Amino acid sequence: MDEQWTDLLVAVPSAVAGAALMGLASAVQAKASHQVRTSATLNPRLLVDLVHRPLWLVGIAATIGGLLLQVLALGFGPLLLVQPLLVTALPFASGFAAWLDRRRPDPVVVFGTLVCVAGLSAFLALARPTGGSTEMVANAGPLAVVLTLVALGGIGLSTVLRGPGRVLGLALATGVCYGVTAGLLKVVAGQLREGAGVPFTHWALYVVCVIGPIGFLLSQNTFQQGRMIAPALAVITTSDPLIGVAIGIGWLGESAATGAGVLAGEVLAAGVIVAGIAILSHRSSHLVAPPRTAGVSPGAGSRAHPSQRVPSR
Repeated sequence: MDEQWTDLLVAVPSAVAGAALMGLASAVQAKASHQVRTSATLNPRLLVDLVHRPLWLVGIAATIGGLLLQVLALGFGPLLLVQPLLVTALPFASGFAAWLDRRRPDPVVVFGTLVCVAGLSAFLALARPTGGSTEMVANAGPLAVVLTLVALGGIGLSTVLRGPGRVLGLALATGVCYGVTAGLLKVVAGQLREGAGVPFTHWALYVVCVIGPIGFLLSQNTFQQGRMIAPALAVITTSDPLIGVAIGIGWLGESAATGAGVLAGEVLAAGVIVAGIAILSHRSSHLVAPPRTAGVSPGAGSRAHPSQRVPSR
């Protein structure tokens, strides 16, 4: 067995296991976020309120485990392989949400999961992604500017829109932060293979330490926005891999199979993935986010029951 296949045998299971933990984290964090007072976008008070919730701490443990597995996967596989596998976090989140609510798996959710897996398998079989460098091989400036504008645009939309528009704006900004973090983690993972102290001598690790927490806080804001949690999670789990793939090609010199027939097949497979995500999003919103009612007690504090929560002004 050659080295490439050995690397894939580490990267693929690690990425899927990491996605499973991320799905668990999303489900429990979404549930916990409805048990505290609503906070403004990027207000750290939300994390202060959530840290008192044991369920949310379970989500933190799952998030850490998922990130470690993602770093392991990125150390052995290209972004073009690892990032699309993270799409499976959505079906995992739907399943864990059903388990938390003590519900039987919904047949439509199961069908949507199978559609996602089929599309993803076809995409990877056609793309045959190959690794590039763990160092920046191109000017990062133009793509960095575009991604920054997209993230700021999502946050901006969330401040002027209400309801679904606000949720999807936050989800888009979250996906951008997660995608950039994944791209930089690829660089960090490559540096770790050279020595445990190498990442501390390069800028990538320190940028991750800034962008990663911002993305995490945005995700908690997103989870707090009512019944649109599942569609928001779909936006996050699609924009994250797409941005990761763009970074892999644009910054790290990764490549995928080309040709008219291959590209047509990849587009079709991507369409199947999107269709599966749409099915899951439409069906699983009631599994991931319970309905919310208006707050009635300003003195309820950060430990308020969902029916007593008071939106921040």
